[in-house]
Amino acid sequence: MKQLIVIVKPFRAEAVLQAAAELGVTACLVREAKGFGRQKSYLDRYEGSEYNFMYLPKVEISLWVSDDRLDDVSNQIARTARTGRIGDGKILILDMSWPEPLEF
Repeated sequence: MKQLIVIVKPFRAEAVLQAAAELGVTACLVREAKGFGRQKSYLDRYEGSEYNFMYLPKVEISLWVSDDRLDDVSNQIARTARTGRIGDGKILILDMSWPEPLEF
């Protein structure tokens, strides 16, 4: 089992979630996040004034997929999230393991 942590631009989050659902991913966790990468921060203009945004808005999506479906899911998510501009996001892949099932 793998956990995918997908960090995308906010306007691409819904498309990424739809792509994951079409591939049969049934569980996810979605969080708002802020951060920066190679672009550091950016300077924006709004009605003649300049605003500096130190941290850019992002959406963090956590998905859990089986090992045999990892390539299909991660490739489809990457294609869906990509805009071709800097700051599109990242996909982090973590190994998951569980002890014996716990009774609740």
